[in-house]
Amino acid sequence: MTVFLMVAGAFTGAHVWQGTAARLAEAGAEARAVPLTGLDADRPAAGNRVDLEAHIADVLAAIDAVDPVGGRKIVLVGHDYGIHPVLGAADRRPERIDRIVHLDAGMPQNGVPALAAVPDQELRARLAEGAQNGDTGGELAPPANREQWQRWGSTAGVPDAALDRLTALAAPQPLATLLQPLRLTGAVAAVPTSGILCTGNGVSVDMVQRLVDFGDPALQALADPRVSFFELPTGHWPMLSSPAELSEALLGAAAGEGRRLRPAGTGELPSHLRPFPLQVPELPRETQGNVDLYVPDADGPRPAVVFVHGGPVPAGSRPTPREWPTMVGHARLAAAEGMVGVTLDHRLHDVGEERAAADVTAAVDVVRADPRVDADRIALWFFSGGGLLTAPWLAAPPSWLRCLAASYPILAPLPSWGLTDARFQPVPAVAQAGALPLVLVRAGLETPEIAATVEEFVAAAKDCGAALELIDVPGGHHGFETLDPPEEIRPALRHAMRAVVSRLTDRA
Repeated sequence: MTVFLMVAGAFTGAHVWQGTAARLAEAGAEARAVPLTGLDADRPAAGNRVDLEAHIADVLAAIDAVDPVGGRKIVLVGHDYGIHPVLGAADRRPERIDRIVHLDAGMPQNGVPALAAVPDQELRARLAEGAQNGDTGGELAPPANREQWQRWGSTAGVPDAALDRLTALAAPQPLATLLQPLRLTGAVAAVPTSGILCTGNGVSVDMVQRLVDFGDPALQALADPRVSFFELPTGHWPMLSSPAELSEALLGAAAGEGRRLRPAGTGELPSHLRPFPLQVPELPRETQGNVDLYVPDADGPRPAVVFVHGGPVPAGSRPTPREWPTMVGHARLAAAEGMVGVTLDHRLHDVGEERAAADVTAAVDVVRADPRVDADRIALWFFSGGGLLTAPWLAAPPSWLRCLAASYPILAPLPSWGLTDARFQPVPAVAQAGALPLVLVRAGLETPEIAATVEEFVAAAKDCGAALELIDVPGGHHGFETLDPPEEIRPALRHAMRAVVSRLTDRA
């Protein structure tokens, strides 16, 4: 028999697992919700300080309470913060654990506190500053209403009654559980793992595969054959929104089922390295630091189109984004139209990375200073996650910015990103764009979570009368240039380039 030991996330307790536990029991498994000290009513805090080690001890006690006689298999399930005590306990009892399930949870590393996984970046920074000043005790107040839960993950699919109950039963999170570093010996690495990703919270298996394809060594463990993945089309609390589907995924994980990832450099060419669908002149690149220029054979200073790649992209990714076929193809296509095409590398290695915006600004300065460039006629063209970097340009467009374009962009932070900073909020920023021409290329088969950000932006642009041109690719997926049949993509690529070039060459 399989015994599921389930550990809840921040502010929550064993009560969240009731529906899932009942369905697992109906399927013939045993399910036990692990109460955590200081968070569950039946486990009052001992003393004034409850830290991560206390919660690891709680999970260890639950493991030791499972009688090993009879071949019982233990599957540890950690949701959100719960994955930290799960890993800490499994590292000390690896021989007792059959599998670990990361339920919409990250990949905690040795020496890193759970604070690093708090999605609300503003709160994360404030708590980190407090810790530096010695404030490591006390408690963090739980969300006080339905809306505040959104800052900890998408509540998509959770019935109002369940969300109200979650709020009513929420408990303060002891700060030390978030601030104490997780200590691992490495023994847990031998335990098979599964990830259950909630797409409504902004993460999918395909997105994880793309991260692995980038070649970052830190992510290659995800392609180990002992690692499997499942998706649930719901928000961050599937035990409340989809308990039946969650129980099925947990049973599949226990059976070793699930999707496996392809190791980097094996099998078919990853999507970001596939050929650009248009034939473009093989112009050489001219490198200036982190900027590459593709200069047409034309007289006089020429307008320039600066192509800003998406992300997050791991810092160790090779080749770097400015060399990807999509970026180079667009730059050479711009050069074929008489524009200077520009690609660059920026440091969007994590969501909300402020250095990325600074890198784009610095690259534009380099381009405008080149004597072959008409410094008063610049277009910026953003892709995918780079769409968040449009916000400052929309909020205060300089006179030399003649067009802002975006292809399959993410135009609002996804729920799991925890971004509230105005510098990454294009939707409210578009109201300040004035007469700046905007060109938006939409993928008709975009993921629902990203498509929702695009529609929100389009609605805001229409409300304020922004100069927005929409170009639709009905059969296009996110990253369609190298994913979809070329004959379906080429017309939209040409249309979009002509739209941008016309704004750059308009003398009005």
